[in-house]
Amino acid sequence: MTEHNKFDVIIVGGSYSGLAAAMALGRALRKVLIIDSGNPCNAQTPHSHNFLTQDGKTPKEISSIAKQQVERYSTVKFFNGIAQKGNKTVKGFDIQVESGETFASRKLIFATGIRDIMPPIEGSSECWGVSLLHCPYCHGYEVRNKKTGILANGDSGFEFSILISNWTNDLTLYTNGTSTLSEEQTTKLKNHNIKIVEKVLAQFDHANGQIQNIVFKDGSKTSLDVMYSRASFEQHCKLPEILGCEITEEAYVKIDGFQKTTIAGIFAVGDNTSRMRTIANAVAMGTTAGTVVNKEICLEDF
Repeated sequence: MTEHNKFDVIIVGGSYSGLAAAMALGRALRKVLIIDSGNPCNAQTPHSHNFLTQDGKTPKEISSIAKQQVERYSTVKFFNGIAQKGNKTVKGFDIQVESGETFASRKLIFATGIRDIMPPIEGSSECWGVSLLHCPYCHGYEVRNKKTGILANGDSGFEFSILISNWTNDLTLYTNGTSTLSEEQTTKLKNHNIKIVEKVLAQFDHANGQIQNIVFKDGSKTSLDVMYSRASFEQHCKLPEILGCEITEEAYVKIDGFQKTTIAGIFAVGDNTSRMRTIANAVAMGTTAGTVVNKEICLEDF
């Protein structure tokens, strides 16, 4: 392997957390490679919020500025592709991309995110991130006081209803089948004027991702402006697990307070490690990982 393909750190994933880690490492004069396919999970989201100095910008605007700033550091390189294989070596790790080319590094940072699994309701994919939302802190202000639904059931539906009721008084919990709420939960929701609908959903009528109606399997429909749903997910990249990193019961890569996984030399940052899916949190994690990785290398080399 040529020196051209050897790095101090390889970062798999070049969105917010990966770029933040790269900036910290670039400023520490580390030779870094970011492997990224350019397909972030929030690409469809029209605007991002709750991130100081960038509130209301599109995800692409924020990531484009971030990449431009990281590119100023000459020791940071980018590779457009997908990491497909990984191996532990005597000196660190090898990562092979889809073309077959292999890169080596002393440390790995996985900033690979997660892949949302849409509910089996027609129109879900088109509406996701536009009017079918996962986070009120990211989007709730923009849809405040609108006719709002929650797609959930049981304890999750009850807790989500309490949270979303902060943003609207016109709220309906859609259990998508027989309710599994307790009698006490049902009474409490109704006392707060939160309606419960047990019909099975078949389709979201929408215009360019903006929900207009819910169509039920029985053929009936009702108008709606916005729906919240905590979609299930899977890891976007299996390499951390393949390399031995422990995965939590919630299906996240297990990390400690310094973004270290359970495998020495491998770090993980961003949505693949936490349910706190915000740009601010991703950036904080990336910056932390970058500084910790650099210190590890300093200590090893001193």
